[in-house]
Amino acid sequence: MRGTQHERGERQEQVPFAVLIPFAVVTLIWGSTWLVIRDQIAVVPGLWSVAYRFALAGAAMAGLAVVRRERFPADAAGLGFAAALGIAQFTLNYSLVYAAEAHITSGLVAVVFALLLLPNALLGRLVLGQRLSARLLAGSGVAMAGVALLIVQQARSDPSGPHQTVLGVALTGAAILAASCANVAQGTAMASRYPMTAMLAVAMLIGAVVDVALAWTTVGPPVLPPNIRYVAGVAYLALAGSALAFSLYYRVLRVIGPARAAYASVIVPVIAMLLSTLFEGYRWTALAVAGAVLTGAGLVVALSARPVAAAARRRSPTR
Repeated sequence: MRGTQHERGERQEQVPFAVLIPFAVVTLIWGSTWLVIRDQIAVVPGLWSVAYRFALAGAAMAGLAVVRRERFPADAAGLGFAAALGIAQFTLNYSLVYAAEAHITSGLVAVVFALLLLPNALLGRLVLGQRLSARLLAGSGVAMAGVALLIVQQARSDPSGPHQTVLGVALTGAAILAASCANVAQGTAMASRYPMTAMLAVAMLIGAVVDVALAWTTVGPPVLPPNIRYVAGVAYLALAGSALAFSLYYRVLRVIGPARAAYASVIVPVIAMLLSTLFEGYRWTALAVAGAVLTGAGLVVALSARPVAAAARRRSPTR
């Protein structure tokens, strides 16, 4: 009887197979978006690119919510939650990411962003009551050492000087904290009260309004997209990289928790670094390879950890 109970516990902690497909789709999409972002900031100010992206994504999500007849958050609590989510995820996070890519390569931004795992795990412990295993903490430490090597390599090879690398990494770190707050919020009871698509639509539209205000006051009036390549990039980032990817990611997050959902960062940097090598001329040195191996190894070790969300067991993870 004891063995049977143990086996049941193991099955409960394993990631459901149905989660793996959307998880894979998200990693493939987000692995490619870093390069598209890098291409856009060369022609339009980053803040306006963020505003265009989430205005289109929010409109698409709102249309889908209407078709599904989902209830939009109209009460004070719902609107407040959507505003907090929108500003953290779709204003602060992405504005900082676009700013970071003006200083370091898209591949390095993606690698540093892989450390989203650590704040997700720590905030998940504080807010959601998830236990942190020693393996998760040890793996995160190894990954951070790997990222440190990649940062050193970037600083050595950057012709504009190490201060550009430091600034880019600092901006990425701030983006990670904003994203982590939004991620953990999706695991709370408040998030489960509202339909996913409708909540995301309102959050994206609120974030887009704040993006417009921020862009207008800091870089001036709107800059019109100069060519079809830019427009296609905005459409891809809005519809695939935002509307589709966030819908899938947040559903996965509500099932397996914010710490393990951040394990997508194991694969995303690999895709991003390969694309950066092909399209941005990123050159691999022994130091860069060692950093990438350490980062991947550390995150894989963390992936094998099995945090248990005690709070999540007392409520349904999805609506």
